[in-house]
Amino acid sequence: MNISSLDVRAGACSRCDIRDRAICGAMSMEELVALRRISHTRKFDAGSTILVAEEPATFFANVVSGVVKLNQVSSDGRQQIVGLLFPSDFLGRAFVRSNPYFAQAATDVVACVYRYDSFEKLLRDHPALEHRLFERTLNDLDAARDWMFVLGRKKAREKVASFLHLIASRYAALDAGCKEHPSETNHARFTLPLSRSDIADFLGLTIETVSRQLTHLKNDGVIHLLSTHDILVPDLRRLEGGSQGKHQAVA
Repeated sequence: MNISSLDVRAGACSRCDIRDRAICGAMSMEELVALRRISHTRKFDAGSTILVAEEPATFFANVVSGVVKLNQVSSDGRQQIVGLLFPSDFLGRAFVRSNPYFAQAATDVVACVYRYDSFEKLLRDHPALEHRLFERTLNDLDAARDWMFVLGRKKAREKVASFLHLIASRYAALDAGCKEHPSETNHARFTLPLSRSDIADFLGLTIETVSRQLTHLKNDGVIHLLSTHDILVPDLRRLEGGSQGKHQAVA
């Protein structure tokens, strides 16, 4: 099979907006063809359940657009948001027979879905893909440790600023991928993917505290609230140091 026919068979994979950032970014054209054979695009409406914890795993996925929230539920029924997935993030855990968490579409989500058994076989047949997934898993572990520090040591204003910076930097990175000089990108505009209630749950704060800290960040010029959910961050570096300002209330 020649290169031009491989490119045709890779189809959407070769034109995907997230390919360079997703696990498939390290794959050759031949490997993309193999991946394309076991994948399909699937849409999930906001609020719909994608994975149910402890149920048999049937597929993995790369988030193409939208945001997914990961939830864990305690034995007494209490729920906690423990993570967020953005475009290019990988959903699911390879070589585990059951889903490790609940996954719910925080917004409308489009995902590239891979059948469980076929994807695991592809990992074994293509070490570069398995290595890329392993790297992504380690990066996720580092991010989880960083977030534990945010939740355990930072004050309310710092928590809200860190949350906004997490989202802003992810969207800015995706936007920068389409720019000629991505290093010059230091601002972001986005729609909050979570409700105030979900943000409070994610940060271990009350809804009132979240709203109050958003107002403080707005009054200090760190963010612009364009609407209830739309936010403009004029300077990502300033948001990253968002604990500095006139308002230092802990609650």
